[in-house]
Amino acid sequence: MIDLYYIEDDPDIAYAVKEYLERKDFKVTICNTFAGARLALQARVPSLVLLDWNMPDGRGDSMCQWIRSNWKELPVIFLTVRGDSSDIVSGFRNGADDYVVKPFELEVLYSRIRALLRRSGNVANQYLSCDEIMMDLNRRTVFCRMEEVGLSAAEYQLLLYLMQNKGKTVTREKILEQIWDVNGNYVNNNTLTVTMKRLRDKLDQPACLKTVRSVGYRMEDTI
Repeated sequence: MIDLYYIEDDPDIAYAVKEYLERKDFKVTICNTFAGARLALQARVPSLVLLDWNMPDGRGDSMCQWIRSNWKELPVIFLTVRGDSSDIVSGFRNGADDYVVKPFELEVLYSRIRALLRRSGNVANQYLSCDEIMMDLNRRTVFCRMEEVGLSAAEYQLLLYLMQNKGKTVTREKILEQIWDVNGNYVNNNTLTVTMKRLRDKLDQPACLKTVRSVGYRMEDTI
């Protein structure tokens, strides 16, 4: 199932698109404000964003710029009544990958979505997130509250393993086995404890990174 966000404040249009695309094996999340869309994107990155231009709390060009500054490869399609050539040019200049003018045929929109996804692949797989922590796997970068955080190689590998197992309790023994012992190097429990402490400090003691006493650790969304 392909995850898609639709930023649209007209409920009739939003739910017509949602109903159609969900019959085509999409999971569609409707955001009726830019503020809500920002929170949704920070919690989970979808495979594609449909974006209206005129919203109660801002302009689509600014929202598109914000998306592009944080997720460079995330496909964005404007879906708007603004069909003047100057608006279309502005949409592309501000980072859109495609531009569809209302009214539109749902079948045509679906075809354009599929064509864009064929070119871009499933960008959602590039990002892992938990609360306000996000990892960009392609660039090997980590962000906390949208600010980049510098991690050592060991800290990065530890966070990556926990993020890949989000929602599961991972034992200390399994972490040592998967992260360090895979290279044939012996690392004691104290090294893991120190690395975890440094990781937590750099991420500002995140509530989503939990210690399961006498067992190990677990990452899970709390907001």
